[in-house]
Amino acid sequence: MFSEGLAAGASVGANYRSACRARSSPDFISKMGIVEEEADESICWMELLVEGGLIRKDDVSDLLNEANRILAMTVSSIRTARGKKQQ
Repeated sequence: MFSEGLAAGASVGANYRSACRARSSPDFISKMGIVEEEADESICWMELLVEGGLIRKDDVSDLLNEANRILAMTVSSIRTARGKKQQ
């Protein structure tokens, strides 16, 4: 269970790096969509670990806040890229 969460967390960075090397706006949007999914999955795993009593919320609250900020920035970037594509 923990390894899935770790993989999702590592995937956020790897896919963001890939998005930074996108060849086109649609490619960037697609890759950032993967970043969004992986960030959301990381948040989900952290919440499940807390709800399952495997870790204390206090131990991951800073990490959860950071993950939520990354998710919000990712969604904002996707929206901005979509807006530029339509112009």
